[in-house]
Amino acid sequence: MPLSVKNIKQWVNRWYLRLIVPVIIICVWETLSRNGFIKATILPSPFVIGRTFIEMVLSGELFRHLGISIFRVLQGYAIGACFGIILGILIGLFKKVEQSLSLILGLLRPIPIIAWMPVLILWMGIDESSKITVIAIGSFWAVLINVIDGIRNVDKKYLEVALILEKNKLQTLTHVIFPSALPSIFTGLRIGLGLAWTCVVGAELIAASSGIGYLIMYSRELLQSDVMFVGVLSIGLTGLLIDALLQQVEKRFLKWNVNINS
Repeated sequence: MPLSVKNIKQWVNRWYLRLIVPVIIICVWETLSRNGFIKATILPSPFVIGRTFIEMVLSGELFRHLGISIFRVLQGYAIGACFGIILGILIGLFKKVEQSLSLILGLLRPIPIIAWMPVLILWMGIDESSKITVIAIGSFWAVLINVIDGIRNVDKKYLEVALILEKNKLQTLTHVIFPSALPSIFTGLRIGLGLAWTCVVGAELIAASSGIGYLIMYSRELLQSDVMFVGVLSIGLTGLLIDALLQQVEKRFLKWNVNINS
């Protein structure tokens, strides 16, 4: 599509508010750093961080650690999300399943993920299985809760229409309940993905010899604050890109949802 004045205006209106605050912060940060108000050992300037970022990209070091972390996230997230969706559907649809699991889920849910780390290391050691399990546990709860909430909050009017049209249980489930619950399910998937990143970094900080969390911890020990901030920044950028990808998938599946496509 050729660029037009209207398209350019739409792009500017969409992005200038999102970019203006980060640009101001970076400019002030760089100015304070250059004038010695901020110690480089504590907080390097944006220029130094950017230069280190480019060097690590060109050397392949950043992609090596980031790729390992992404692979761990995808494995643990897939396991946690699948279990969350399946169990959430069963609890949302069947009262007896909810009653039988309410006590154990209520007991396990408040336990912070960091508390599971020593237990999982004791059970599984410090290899990949313990890290993937931590990620799975962390992403499981967000998906589970949102799936249950989505199924239970289906508009009763839709169910009444299905009853009037004499739809059977399977048709009501596939044509009414699941489509109505999809926005909540996607919300849970997005939240779960963010928690998966939190979990993988936490796991790699404690017990790992590779990954972005290990890179952050190792650079801190060597007082390489620029490398440490590159690791932190790469986590944010990667999470932002993956979340944007999930949003596009959500829009494709939920074209009928005005709130998603507005």
